[in-house]
Amino acid sequence: MEYRRMGRTGLQLSVLSYGSWVTFHGQLADERADELMSQAYDAGINFFDNAEGYAHGESELMMGRVLKAKQWDRTSYVLSSKVYFGSRRNSKPNQTGLSKKHIFEACHEALHRLQTDYIDLYFCHRPDPHVPIEETVWAMHQLIMQGKVLYWGTSQWSAAEIMEAHKVAQQYNLVGPSMEQPQYNMFERYKMEMDYQPVFRSVGLGTTIWSPLAAGFLTGKYLSGVPEESRLAIPGYEWLKERWLQETKIEKTKKLNALAQELGVSLASLAIAWTIKNPHTTTAILGATKKEQLTENLKALGTLKLLNHEVMVNIEKILDNKPFMDLA
Repeated sequence: MEYRRMGRTGLQLSVLSYGSWVTFHGQLADERADELMSQAYDAGINFFDNAEGYAHGESELMMGRVLKAKQWDRTSYVLSSKVYFGSRRNSKPNQTGLSKKHIFEACHEALHRLQTDYIDLYFCHRPDPHVPIEETVWAMHQLIMQGKVLYWGTSQWSAAEIMEAHKVAQQYNLVGPSMEQPQYNMFERYKMEMDYQPVFRSVGLGTTIWSPLAAGFLTGKYLSGVPEESRLAIPGYEWLKERWLQETKIEKTKKLNALAQELGVSLASLAIAWTIKNPHTTTAILGATKKEQLTENLKALGTLKLLNHEVMVNIEKILDNKPFMDLA
């Protein structure tokens, strides 16, 4: 396993990590979650990702039960949660968003569900246009001062919003955000390759990438339709199907699959390797639901060594979607 520093912090994350979005409680029971987390941990993965909104808190409860049963050394792994969407199905005022009240209460609930004394990484799961960023920065800073959170960050924030949070932190001598969790894969590139570039240069930014396989689309399993047990077949996730099952993306994926076969690797390992090839990627979060899937995803570490200049040029020709600055 390779480990990378999270932005300009001293924290080291495995370049591949394991997350519970959609899968825990939705597709997996405790026994399977235990198997997959154990497989990931034994392979050197040290970061496990979660959020209050995943399965309305059930995902954190499941991960908490697994971690309690495993009794791994708490210093050997990194645990995350996220705040914004809330954990209740019918939320009342102050049970969602980034107000100081919800941030504090959500943190305490996450600690309880995960059965831990502190959260290593705590993310603001989305920007909240109804709450001053100053209030959010103060709340996160105070959680860090209380020892309940070690690092705080953002998810799906714009570069401008991240920089505003840093401006507030500098103004009041507070702890600013250390990391961002954006979507980044072969078909979703703008934030990582354009928007965040000034942030990388000025204040530094660790990244915990979600959906490196584009919700499983970049495994190639959707090229002949939607398998019954797949993520895109789950009720409530129709928006994923609309996003990825598009003719142009299907054609590009077929060409990528052919390139992967030429290299002697799977399309999944090629796609993940491409994501971690970016030097600004700290870790890419895997969401495998089966042991064989996780085994295949972990092969991305070997595939990464095959991504020389020629291969990367061939990939760019297939994708034809590299973001650029329009100076017109």
